[in-house]
Amino acid sequence: MNNFKINKSWRTKLHEIIYEADTAAGKLFDIVLLFVIIASIILVMLESVKSIDTNFHTFLNISEWVITILFTFEYIARIITVKKPLKYIFSFYGIVDLLSTIPKYISIIFYGTHALVALRALRLLRIFRILKLARYLGASNNLTKALKASRAKIAVFLYAVVILSIILGTIMYLVEGEENGFTNIPKSVYWCIVTLTTVGYGDIAPQTPVGQLIASLVMILGYGIIAVPTGIVSAEYSMQSKSDDDTLPEVDSVQLNSQCCLNCLTDTHKDGAEFCYKCGYELHNE
Repeated sequence: MNNFKINKSWRTKLHEIIYEADTAAGKLFDIVLLFVIIASIILVMLESVKSIDTNFHTFLNISEWVITILFTFEYIARIITVKKPLKYIFSFYGIVDLLSTIPKYISIIFYGTHALVALRALRLLRIFRILKLARYLGASNNLTKALKASRAKIAVFLYAVVILSIILGTIMYLVEGEENGFTNIPKSVYWCIVTLTTVGYGDIAPQTPVGQLIASLVMILGYGIIAVPTGIVSAEYSMQSKSDDDTLPEVDSVQLNSQCCLNCLTDTHKDGAEFCYKCGYELHNE
């Protein structure tokens, strides 16, 4: 029975260090983890530069292996410190952690796949928890709602742009002809889309005065077209924000922390909370 208590206490303390950022040890662990992630991404980038890889290949390879092994131990520790390992394994961060670890092992069999280690950049999302930015994610939720609410209007707008591109592209094909690079209608439509979006690769350019006049109108029209979807989404976003202000209580006064439930891995609990708001599990279970 005593062994069970010791075991549980050790597991709980390790869980607090790995999953929470409110304690000194937990914050130190997360900060070190962020620096290691950034270092691993820089190493992958440097390895892709041939001149650097030629001179420092051994150092870069050993460094990547050291970091990969550290991430492996961390991934295993995250699994053994939760009551429901599968919940972590199949969670967003669990999948990201796994994808951040396995590319180096896979590269032993499939050469070149170690570049996928750059997926570790996704792990930097943990900074939201470390800096307690989760309380400000409401703005991103409003943006998501605004995009969903305006998807029909944007779809109609894009449909109109496609039709306009086909018409203008066909006109340019007739005006310019094959001798000026507009060899067919699809290529002319491609030119029109590139010009409307103000990208302008310059691989095709009108040569006749009439073609240049049409191109000028298309370019001016492009700036107006860019503003339309922005206005649609902005209007919807404003409506969503106003709706939230009218219906939701004041949230700035609610202090959240990074305490993570040992049972369901839910975080962002209120300061002083004793039980998980999602599953009811005791947060300070010893």
